[in-house]
Amino acid sequence: MFLANVCSFAGFKACVKMLRRKQSPKQPNPTSHLVFLRDSHMLMSTQANRYAHQLLEARATSQQIPCISSENGLSVADAYDIAKSILDIRTAQGEVMVGRKIGFTNRRIWPLYGEREPINAPMWAPMFDQTVRFAEDNHGVQSLTGAMQPRIEPEIVFKLGSTPSPDATVEEIAECLEWMAHGFELVACPFADWKFEAADAIAAFGLHGTLIVGEPHMLSSATRRHLADILTAASVSLSYSEGAEFTLHSAGFGSNVLDSPVHAVWQLHQTLKAQPQFAPLQAGELIATGTLTDAHPIKPGQTWSTAFSGVTLPGLTLSLV
Repeated sequence: MFLANVCSFAGFKACVKMLRRKQSPKQPNPTSHLVFLRDSHMLMSTQANRYAHQLLEARATSQQIPCISSENGLSVADAYDIAKSILDIRTAQGEVMVGRKIGFTNRRIWPLYGEREPINAPMWAPMFDQTVRFAEDNHGVQSLTGAMQPRIEPEIVFKLGSTPSPDATVEEIAECLEWMAHGFELVACPFADWKFEAADAIAAFGLHGTLIVGEPHMLSSATRRHLADILTAASVSLSYSEGAEFTLHSAGFGSNVLDSPVHAVWQLHQTLKAQPQFAPLQAGELIATGTLTDAHPIKPGQTWSTAFSGVTLPGLTLSLV
């Protein structure tokens, strides 16, 4: 078993101190969405950096903040500009991007999120070496110290063994996958009562806290050819315990995740083609494909466990402290 370091949620204090001493350069991003006036483009870059600093500090100090969208008409494109600023800052501070999480791939939960209008499309955010860990023997221990309104999500995780071609089909995406695993993503929200718009969620790290990955299952050529259909039909049960006995909490299906977790990776690949400020998918990346159930509130003292049906994947057990 391993004990996840609390820096997965609250280890940004050194970064924030440096940011307070020296603000990041405010330079225009030539590959961001079209802006016709140079001064306007500079203003958006300045705003993106300001919001990035605000979100990083909120995460480091475990402080809730108002939704960014409440200040102005923040668009999804603006939110990804903020996400890019955060990526640049974290990379400059020594963190290494190891993959991406895809959020809101479960269509069943779309009506539950979004204040002015329901969220109706997936989104993505970077994952870093400081936020991704592997569980030994499919058992883990995770500290919730510093986590803001944490929730748990059972997911399918992939590793890309090769880089997809720009026009890769779903079948070709599957051929690029080296292994799959089950994972728990612990998500965290700096906005009160989990009320936000899609743009807020994108800017706020995609709500990503940490990812606990179970035992990887290497994929054969035969399995990859049928993987999308296999995962469509797969199901997971999610149980929890606050003592000796486990209680079934909920169940989810692979079909909830954009019809299949493989389809979610393909959708991300398509999205990135319209976002030239970000690198496309690369060999070696880990991809967390989104929750099979809703995201459930968690607290210290609980233990959560999963079991799969219809796919050869071991369950995962995570104790929260």
